[in-house]
Amino acid sequence: MKIINFADTPSLVSRYMMELRDITIQHDPMRFRRNLDRIGEIMAYEISRTLDYKNVEVTTPLGPCICQTPADKVVLATILRAGLPFHHGFLSYFDSAENAFVSAYRRYREKGGDTFDVLIEYLASPSIEDKTLLLVDPMLATGSSMELAYRALLSKGTPAKIHVASVIASQQGVDYVASHFPEGTTLWVGAIDAEVNAHSYIVPGLGDAGDLAFGVKD
Repeated sequence: MKIINFADTPSLVSRYMMELRDITIQHDPMRFRRNLDRIGEIMAYEISRTLDYKNVEVTTPLGPCICQTPADKVVLATILRAGLPFHHGFLSYFDSAENAFVSAYRRYREKGGDTFDVLIEYLASPSIEDKTLLLVDPMLATGSSMELAYRALLSKGTPAKIHVASVIASQQGVDYVASHFPEGTTLWVGAIDAEVNAHSYIVPGLGDAGDLAFGVKD
């Protein structure tokens, strides 16, 4: 699996990552969502450079012109709910992509406990057969939610190419995706953190991305 870690080459992504992590900034939900959005836009641009392209002829007011446009049929998929602003950033660039949504949630075995099962409740997706699948979710902690979302999407076909994108990943999550996704998958991350704690949250991470973007859930 090819891994592109934006932290290896400092850019504006580093600035947006800092704001997402900073407890004095991150509690502004609008700014938090916008930073997820902006990182999604940058990753979308970088992914666009890996696609196949074809020539098309268009007519300007002064005559014909040969231009390039992506030949890949892109399906942009995300995991509800934290993935929505990140997804929006990708969609701003891949504005003609088809879209897919998967709900994955933790069902704790005991109230207040640390052990849980990840369940899929909802899937809305076009066919992904022979298309380029972009599976995006801001946090890649253990990797189990990402894999279950991918397995659910396989009910809609087998993609030709797979790109997985996260804002922050744990090393455990990276290793899990590398061992559970097909060969040739590319993983794009803003940063890789070393640890996952007993609650399966990335450390230092940034906290609960869904709560920070949309409010604390009951």
